[in-house]
Amino acid sequence: MGEWISAHELEILRWLHILAMVYWLGGEWGVFQTSYKVINPRLPLDERQRHMDTAYRIDILARTGIITLLPLGIHMGYLWGVQPLGGLWMVAMWMVWVIWMGITWGAFLTRGKPVWHLLSGLEDWSRYILIPLLIISGLTSLFGMGPFEAGDGQKWYAAKVLTYGLALIIGVILRLIMHEWQAMFRVLAQGPDAGVEAKLEKSIQLGRNVAYMYWILISGTCFFASVKPF
Repeated sequence: MGEWISAHELEILRWLHILAMVYWLGGEWGVFQTSYKVINPRLPLDERQRHMDTAYRIDILARTGIITLLPLGIHMGYLWGVQPLGGLWMVAMWMVWVIWMGITWGAFLTRGKPVWHLLSGLEDWSRYILIPLLIISGLTSLFGMGPFEAGDGQKWYAAKVLTYGLALIIGVILRLIMHEWQAMFRVLAQGPDAGVEAKLEKSIQLGRNVAYMYWILISGTCFFASVKPF
């Protein structure tokens, strides 16, 4: 079994990469559609909160896909010879993924509990650190300064890293919007509030607008990974 996995390592990783991308893109579409019910003031508050809970349940699959794409992409990049970090560095990267996934799912499972603030904050800060690293490394590699290879037929990898990093910025914006939902629904639970309803409408409208850019960046990342145009 171990020999078979080793012989088909790249194919297995590619399959997992496709699954992660599907969950990312499909999950974001699910959250987008659910938001229409969340902001509908004609629905009872309990029903709107149920739709918000559904949005979080869909979003956790998208976040799982987002997080998993990074180690999968770097692992495949090493096998393709377009990024030089392998061996113990690869093992450490997958260990970080396990910790990162634990924090993400821990934050999801502890919503409404005091520990949620800590776990959610750690999840947010992981992106604040990761996004600049991805964008800078993608740009420097495209200009031939590494760390990724940028010879003929290799620049697609750096471009993919760059669009992935830019997409994570949109993801942070959407996360902050979902954090706002929780705060505003706590106010609405005390009774109707036209001001909060207006703020909720404005918040989700912003989320919908940036979501279009999100899908463009996700599609671009898929394009570079699949077509390898340059």
